[in-house]
Amino acid sequence: MNTNKTIGFIGIGVMGKSMASHLLSEGFKLLVYSRTKEKAEVLLANGAEWKETPKEIAQNADIIITMVGYPHDVEEIYFGEQGLFAGVNKGSVLIDMTTSTPTLAKKINDEGKKIGVYTLDAPVSGGDIGAKNGTLSIIVGGDSNTFEEMKPIFKMLGENIVYQGEAGAGQHTKMCNQIAIASNMIGVSEAIVYARKSGLNPETVLKSISSGAAGSWSLSNLIPRVLKEDYSPGFFIKHFIKDMGIALEEAEKMNLRLPGLELAKKMYDSLAERGEENNGTQALIKYWE
Repeated sequence: MNTNKTIGFIGIGVMGKSMASHLLSEGFKLLVYSRTKEKAEVLLANGAEWKETPKEIAQNADIIITMVGYPHDVEEIYFGEQGLFAGVNKGSVLIDMTTSTPTLAKKINDEGKKIGVYTLDAPVSGGDIGAKNGTLSIIVGGDSNTFEEMKPIFKMLGENIVYQGEAGAGQHTKMCNQIAIASNMIGVSEAIVYARKSGLNPETVLKSISSGAAGSWSLSNLIPRVLKEDYSPGFFIKHFIKDMGIALEEAEKMNLRLPGLELAKKMYDSLAERGEENNGTQALIKYWE
């Protein structure tokens, strides 16, 4: 892709900082905005340019990527008085990589069509490790031609890049991902609790079970953190609760009952009530304390 294109990046969090760094290292002119400017200091020191509002980003960038926390943040960034749609140029591409709602993805797409702007919903999976290593799974909904045009950008950020269908399909697929993770986190946590209670060495148990039929990304990447009592967030509990809530709301619209997801959300809700919301999802192990 032509690196003469200017990219705007909004949301310099745990994952966004690494993702923006990859784009900067590829030679793109990078404009950044985050609610907390201090989070962008490393990027600014390496050549990124700060803008005061999403509107300013939109006025000066060809491609804008958003990676923020909650659907209400996405709503404000796109539709607010100083939002992207207040300043975006015709022909620009807006890519929301936040895990948000399929309904909002469709709303963004509809607004883009009205004013000649291309949009994609492209949530990711892989946490801080995937963002840092450029190995994220990227799940894309929207116009297929726009997806093909943006594929070189996605390849700078991830490895498993799959087009899922029309606007909102990326977000629906991300819900499938979160549903699978939710019950799996209960299973891998219970396995370690059981190992400890029965007097086994959890580290040697992990060696035995992580490469067999019980193997999973969470078991291989998050349980080693648990064994070191490292609960720092690769993905915040508060954001996971948000995602599970979205999935349950969408399931309700389809008259679908998801008891495993309901249980996982209740467990994480109880941890959040105990002040664990800013820890990583591996802190589920504390439910048994």
